[in-house]
Amino acid sequence: MEQTEKIVVISTTGPEFQEKATLPFVVATAAQSVDAHVVIILQASAVLLAKKGLAQNVNAPGLLPLKQLMDTFIELGGDLLICNPCIKERNITAEDLIPGATPIAAGTVVTEVLSAKAVLTY
Repeated sequence: MEQTEKIVVISTTGPEFQEKATLPFVVATAAQSVDAHVVIILQASAVLLAKKGLAQNVNAPGLLPLKQLMDTFIELGGDLLICNPCIKERNITAEDLIPGATPIAAGTVVTEVLSAKAVLTY
């Protein structure tokens, strides 16, 4: 059986910059379309994107709506990992996150990066 390549995408940009917040999900779903396994890690203000009800307000001109991209990413088996210290700093609980979002600590970031074929940062 052929091994699937793994890509990790790390984003630190939240809804304050809609285009830059959306681009990681554009690239991730494109990678999924060629059968890559994709892990997105949200850190800093990007963790806000995983809060229930927020993504539908992010619509960058010329790009698909963020909510649609996030839903597709998760449906296609992407891993959405959220910086636990970052959500705690913003008073967001695990229950506030969309289904499919998993809080993680720094050790998981390191493990994911070391196991990936490529790492992209936004």
